[in-house]
Amino acid sequence: MALERIYADILAVRVIPNVDPDLAEQFNLEPHQRSLAIFTSTVDDIGYTALDEATKRADVEVVYARSFYAGSGHASGPLSGEMIGIIAGPSPDEVKSGMEAVLQTAKSDAFFEAINHEKTHALYAHVVSRTGFYLSKEAGITPGEPLAYLIAPPLEAVYGLDAALKAADVKLVKFFGPPSETNFGGGLLTGTQSACQAAADAFRDAILDIAVNPIKY
Repeated sequence: MALERIYADILAVRVIPNVDPDLAEQFNLEPHQRSLAIFTSTVDDIGYTALDEATKRADVEVVYARSFYAGSGHASGPLSGEMIGIIAGPSPDEVKSGMEAVLQTAKSDAFFEAINHEKTHALYAHVVSRTGFYLSKEAGITPGEPLAYLIAPPLEAVYGLDAALKAADVKLVKFFGPPSETNFGGGLLTGTQSACQAAADAFRDAILDIAVNPIKY
């Protein structure tokens, strides 16, 4: 069953070519990390996926990434969205290259899937074929390993994770116990790329079954 895709909007982007030392200290920057790129996104998990991609395409490190409470529907302003991400690098050109990766990933590579016509019920079943430095650190795995990034509303997330773990030879390496800051839940699973894909497919199927029969158990 093909579900309608929900992409993230990158709401605001700014580059700091030469960050002030006092601010650099707050982000624990290394001496060579002189430049920052900052962005906000309407969807946090897509933003995190995009940050990981940036670490694969440019000499940058994710130095700050946080979700906002209650999600983009309760944002603090029109450019706030659901999360903020900051990458650091040795030069403006390097962090700009990282931002290009963020923009491309958010625009075409990573997406939630709408379960209903109103797009009020959605899931994230994304497979990263080769992790960068950010998600591999979050998951406690070696950079370059595959990862299934699975997110859904609270009950669906727990049930779907169980189905995903039973469907393939994968391991749960990071659990996002519901509710997260945005009131979702989920986890990161690792295994071979084919196993991660099978787990993601099982996660999606389990959640679709809940959507059709929410009370039937």
